Amino acid sequence: MGQAMRIAKYDRAANERNAVTALTMAGQALSWYRLDDGVMGGKSDTQQHVTEDGVLHFDGTINTEGGGFASIRTMLPPGVLPSTRTAAIRLRVLGDGKTYKLFLTDGTAGGPLSRSPSWQADIPTRNDGTWQDVRVPLDSLLPNFGGGVRRNPNEDKANYTFVAEEMNQIGLMLSLKLSNGEPNPKETFGEGIFPFSLRVQSVEPVDEPEENPSNT
Repeated sequence: MGQAMRIAKYDRAANERNAVTALTMAGQALSWYRLDDGVMGGKSDTQQHVTEDGVLHFDGTINTEGGGFASIRTMLPPGVLPSTRTAAIRLRVLGDGKTYKLFLTDGTAGGPLSRSPSWQADIPTRNDGTWQDVRVPLDSLLPNFGGGVRRNPNEDKANYTFVAEEMNQIGLMLSLKLSNGEPNPKETFGEGIFPFSLRVQSVEPVDEPEENPSNT
């Protein structure tokens, strides 16, 4: 099946209907749906499910032939990110050694032609079977439009302003590109066709900055 046919057959609405409920923010349950490179004719496959203990599983297979990204995302509860208080997003994850990305958007359609960026930060993970507590400061997020080298996210940060209270969607992604637009090295991404696996135990806003923030 050619790329154009794969694009035509990709059913984003069905992905949203098949969302899984897992984790909470501001006391409200989150419903996660998948969006992978099939939307642009790629061949990657994303799966998401929740276990009995409430852990969200973000798994699948990346196929770099004609694509190279997989993601899950959910709408944010209203008012969960008031810009005057929220300093960061904190996650507890169990990874596979790959570098994922956290992203926040205003919920409008993304991609190279979008006028609204996806605000992204890298999440390096370990591959030693241990859970990580990861803190992503909101001021570290970079604007990204996807689709290759249209813009330089570091340079673009001067032209776009992150407004926390305008963000309507949060998600996790594994992609060929890091948040700064540079290639995700094969050591922290993969090459060809390969599996990936990320477990998420919690995701929550952090109201106060922490001293010397870092990923642990």
